[in-house]
This record gives sequence, C-alpha cells and structure tokens, in this order.
Amino acid sequence: MNKKVTIVGINYYPEDSAIGLYTTQKAEYLVSQGFDVTVITGFPYYPQWKIREDYKNKPYLLKETINGVKVLRSKQYVPENPTFSKRIIHLISFTFGNFINLFKRSRPDIVIAIVPFTTSVLLGWFLKLRYKSKLWVHIQDFEFDAAIDSGLLSGNAKRIFKSLLWVEMKLLNKADVVSTISHGMINKLSEKTNTKAYYLTNWIDISLFNLNESNKHPYLNSNKYKILYSGNIGAKQDWEFFVDFVNRLKSIENIEVIVVGEGAEKENVIVDLKSFPFVKHYNLVPFEDLPVLLSSADVHILFQKKDVIDTVMPSKLLGMMASGKPSIVTGNMKSEVATVLTESIGGYYFDGSSVKEIVDCVNILREDEKLSKALGVNAKKYVQEKFSQQEVLDKFVKELVR
Repeated sequence: MNKKVTIVGINYYPEDSAIGLYTTQKAEYLVSQGFDVTVITGFPYYPQWKIREDYKNKPYLLKETINGVKVLRSKQYVPENPTFSKRIIHLISFTFGNFINLFKRSRPDIVIAIVPFTTSVLLGWFLKLRYKSKLWVHIQDFEFDAAIDSGLLSGNAKRIFKSLLWVEMKLLNKADVVSTISHGMINKLSEKTNTKAYYLTNWIDISLFNLNESNKHPYLNSNKYKILYSGNIGAKQDWEFFVDFVNRLKSIENIEVIVVGEGAEKENVIVDLKSFPFVKHYNLVPFEDLPVLLSSADVHILFQKKDVIDTVMPSKLLGMMASGKPSIVTGNMKSEVATVLTESIGGYYFDGSSVKEIVDCVNILREDEKLSKALGVNAKKYVQEKFSQQEVLDKFVKELVR
C-alpha cells in the first residue's frame, strides 16, 4: 500500500505518554501496514512543559526519520508557567511554524489532524484545499470545552474560548471524518458537527503487562500498602480533594501514597504534600517501565473534577486496569469512565462528594485481598477484550482507506 499520510499534531515521540504516545503508535502502525507517513509536529515538551534537553539546541525547523516515519518539527514557544495568555502564544507559535512545514510535504492522500490543537485542523484543511486530500480529524481532547469545564477560565478568557467553540465547529465541518475516543465524546461531537463520526478509542498492548508477580518497581518496593497515582499533574484532576484524602490517611499505619507525574500543577501539588511523610513524588518513568510501575501498586487512584464529563477520557485508565489491580476513581457520574468501571467490575467510581467513602474503600481493599485480586482480574480482562491495540488499529486502517 503506497498511500501517503500526513499527521498534524503537537505531541509526538520522544513524548511517550498520553497523546504523544498514541500518535506515535498510530504513525508507526501505518508504516508497518505499507503507508508512507509524515508527521508535522512540535518539539517534545510534555508533560514537563519545557523542551527536552536533547532538543533545545536543535534548529527552529527540524527534519528527522524515526522508525520509518518522516518527522517535520517546528520549535514552538513553551511556557514554564502555562497561564491562559501564554497558552495562546504557545498555540500560535506551533501553528505558524508548522504552516511552513506544510510546504515541505509532497501531496498526501490522507491528512490526519490531531486535536488538541484545533489549529491542527486548520493546517490539515490547508493541505486538503491544496491537494484535495481526505481530511480525518481525531479528537483526543475537546480542548476548549475541557478548559471551560475545568474552571481554568473566567471573565474575558471564558468569553474568548466560547467564541473559539464556533471556530472549532466551522473547522470540524471541513473534515471528511471526525473520530474521538469515547462514546460520550461522540455524543458531544454530534452537537458540534454533522460530519461523519467514527469511534476510535485509545488502546493498550496488554501483553506488556504479563509480568512476573515478583517484579517490583523501585518506587513501589516497600512492604506497605501502596496507593498509586501515575499521570499528568494538571488542572483536570481534583488536587484539593487529593490533599484532603491524604490528610485522612495520616492516622493509618503501614500505608504509602506514591505520586508519579509531571505537569502544570506539579510544583503546587508538591508543596501541598510536603507535610505528609508517607507521600512520595517521582517524575514520570519511561514508557517501557510503566507496566512494572503500575503492576507494583496495590490500588490506583484518579480524582477528577466533577464538572468534566466527557470532554476527556483519561488514557491512564487503561494502564491502571491492565495492571490487574483495582482502581478508585472519582468524577462525574455520567462520564464514560464511570461506565467502564461499572461494566468491568474492576474498581470503584464515586462522585467525589465524600473523602470518607474513599478512605473506607481503601480500608476494605486493604483487608480483603481476595476482593482486590478479583477486581484486578476483572479490570485486566475487560481492557483486553475492549481495548486491544491490534484490533483497534486494524479497524482504523480499514476505515481510513474506504
């Protein structure tokens, strides 16, 4: 198959978490299926919000070939403290630089624009206009809705973002196909555009989690009961609730809370947790170490803000479930995550109104090893059946070439 595919999106390898991971795996899978793939992207910066050391001194426009994928990069502005205005400059710098990269790509048959950013769709639309390419938009995150729902914005910023929702709608109507990662997000998509929708969930390679039970990650190698949060430390998580939860645990013996992550809220969270000696923070581990890290926990936690319903579907949830350990999650009861945990019987989902019920749940799981094991087995089986990498990507390729 000699079809040429151009993927436009800010996150790509060597970023090995969240959107960067999925975009990289998608591109490399297309190469394995005979496609000629070019990625137009930024310099790696996420989730640390700083350009990686090994890329800092590289030229503004950079061309690479990584695992058969041609990669065109433009060095975007990356704020260490990503306020609203700085995020806008970040977005504009990515868009402007990669407009130049559009002219370095030979005629693509298919353009895949990854959201965020919505301006990736604008760049993809330019390619569609110039070459009459098929434009496929893939939404990993409804960035404008998520910003509003998370309480990040107020006043003029909120009004600006609401106007950007109109721009988003116009751009989505330019696409031939729009895909997104959850059924709830598909429903939200139907409110924004009449363009053909496709359910393209995130996926996981469950074979990476077939580990020897004696394998323990150094971060979780104690004999204490280990509660793990691993992922982005950002505004979509409810860190106020998290700190309250940790405070309720301080009287319980033989317990340990491990936070592994980086992001815009990292420094604030570290300060809040300093007074709790049983809480430890580490930076994110490389992707290849993630299975053993997640599998070394006794229970996973994820506290989401209640206002965020289906603008996001946390990719970290699949890894938590694949580890074969139970999860305790809070958030909006109408969310897709709530549905997944309920269907799988792989953990517990709460509305986040009571810290006490979370602590009680932890105590139940600590005391009932048989229950914990059963929940973990259910979770792993569920993601294997519903989110297999091979199955998801095979279906995607068939739809892509229709």
